Amino acid sequence: MSVLSHKIIAFSLLTFLLYIHRLHAQHFILNFSDEDFHNGFDNNSTEDDSNTDNFGQTESKSDQDLDPGSWRSILELDDLVVNPALTLYYSSLKKMVLAVSKGNISLMEEAVTQLNASASAGDPHAQSVMGFVYGMGMTLETNGDKSFLQHHFSAERGNMQSKMALAFRYIQLDMYDKAVQLYAEVAEAAVSSFLISKDSPMVVPLRIHRGAEEDKDVLRRFRGEDGEDFKMLEYQAQIGHPSAMYRTGLFYYFSLRGLRHDHAKAVYWFSKAAEKGEPRSMEILGEIYARGTGVERNYTKAFECLTLAAEGGLDSAFTGLGYLYVKGYGVDKNYAKARECFEKVSDSVDPSGMYYLGMLYLKGIGVKRDVKKATKYFLVASNAGLPKAMYQIAKMVHAGAELKKNPNMLKLAAAFYKSVAERGPWNSLSRWALEAYMKGDVGKAFILYSRMSELGYEVAQSNAAWILDKYGERSMCMGVSEFCTAKERKERAHALWWRASKQGNDYAALLVGDAYYHGRGNGRDFVRAAEAYMYAKSQLNAQAMFNLGYMHEYGQGLSFDLNLAKSYYNQAFENEPVSRLPIMLALARLWVRRNYADISIMVTLLLASLVTVRHLRTKRPQRREVTVDSIGADATQPLVEYADFPN
Repeated sequence: MSVLSHKIIAFSLLTFLLYIHRLHAQHFILNFSDEDFHNGFDNNSTEDDSNTDNFGQTESKSDQDLDPGSWRSILELDDLVVNPALTLYYSSLKKMVLAVSKGNISLMEEAVTQLNASASAGDPHAQSVMGFVYGMGMTLETNGDKSFLQHHFSAERGNMQSKMALAFRYIQLDMYDKAVQLYAEVAEAAVSSFLISKDSPMVVPLRIHRGAEEDKDVLRRFRGEDGEDFKMLEYQAQIGHPSAMYRTGLFYYFSLRGLRHDHAKAVYWFSKAAEKGEPRSMEILGEIYARGTGVERNYTKAFECLTLAAEGGLDSAFTGLGYLYVKGYGVDKNYAKARECFEKVSDSVDPSGMYYLGMLYLKGIGVKRDVKKATKYFLVASNAGLPKAMYQIAKMVHAGAELKKNPNMLKLAAAFYKSVAERGPWNSLSRWALEAYMKGDVGKAFILYSRMSELGYEVAQSNAAWILDKYGERSMCMGVSEFCTAKERKERAHALWWRASKQGNDYAALLVGDAYYHGRGNGRDFVRAAEAYMYAKSQLNAQAMFNLGYMHEYGQGLSFDLNLAKSYYNQAFENEPVSRLPIMLALARLWVRRNYADISIMVTLLLASLVTVRHLRTKRPQRREVTVDSIGADATQPLVEYADFPN
């Protein structure tokens, strides 16, 4: 087939790829020919184009159905274990969490013994937790092989958290063919938990630190019902403000700002707001009745609520109406009306209309099947941040990777799937960890963040590592027979920082570089230190640029090159001009070394005396938020936190 006969789809994945990989802005161009499309490279195709069973998303399921073995039953006191067969599992899990809260090693040993017995008897959820125990080395020797085996058995029997853990391990081993299959399964389950009409408000894992310090400004907004902001909002709802009623309902329904799920309260406030004509409340009530979450499923009521919301001027409600028309829920099937509804939404800023139009063209429902047009709609919705559209793009890239035997595309598909998978109900672990941390239960917060770390959440890896470094013994880090020693905590923190750095955390990359530079662990390794700093530099971290300049200046792990040293110092200044003094001192020292080698030692010492590490290095920046404190270092030394670089 000639080149001219190929039609190219340009996947402008700029926004989404920045989110996934923390990359610099770039476009990825994936070329597919007409033959590729006709051969069905999209794995969404069905033999019956009119089949609407999997239109948009699979039937919605409860969080408990999607995440069997969830820790929710022991972390939210109002939840009860419904299945008697899980009583022993949850009893053991509760003891484990209580053990870290109380710092009771004997209780942890008892919990692990019971969980191990349940795992040996074939309980997949106990097997999943035992995989975590072996990976952490809590009361048992750390054993990666046993951890993998337990997760493997658990995943085979449907445990989503073990699938996440295995997929992340495969990513670390560059085994993307295996990782992509597992992430695809978890992502599909996650999509089942999403709202029909639009993107669900999501409890994004919150980074509890900014560099080396606690992020108090962020944490103060997540105090649940005790937060001043929520108290004011609830008061406004109680005195009859419809918008406040709606927002209060959102807080309870989606467990926002540290509140716990309370569907009854959410439905109460949505209903009160709807009585006052609040269209957003009518829309979400339609969602609730369609999903049967907290109420008995009733498609007729769902259609009525969504119709009222649309008549009230809320364009996004047409998405839900279009979905009901396609499925024939609460109303007769009508593909023409469904398309009309989706087109109306697509004309607004809501990306959900674009997504569902893409589904119509992908499935050929009420229109001629056109995968290319569907892809364009999905791309628009993906770049607007709609996870359901991201999932469709992931499926297309995945199928294209298998068709073209392209390992880079397979890696990209895994990243797409992972991003969607992380939005599933297991994401609630972050809320419970934050709640524990806010209440001062550092041990409980640490074990929950550690569990999320195993599942591949970068923010959780960063938080768990920071807790180890910040709180030391208070982290309740447990080893084989006693609490972790200071050396063991440092080793565990380093492993967590390393994982976070591989996922784009520049602060973590700096700490990893520092560890290699100073030889904390297996001896100094300037080359690996430079690699870590280079990665942090790629995230526009001024501190890393300064470090690289120093290493080029003294030929440590990098070539001795004063010109490159000057270039890196200049880059550090451009990215953090408020730190003018230490960078200018470094440049002055460098100028002397280049032009007056015979007196450079004396001038270097003089410049070094002008700025002290203790005075200027009080904090380390978080990502691109670099402060003057974080850049100011001894002009003769790069920017490190734990110890000084030698001359």
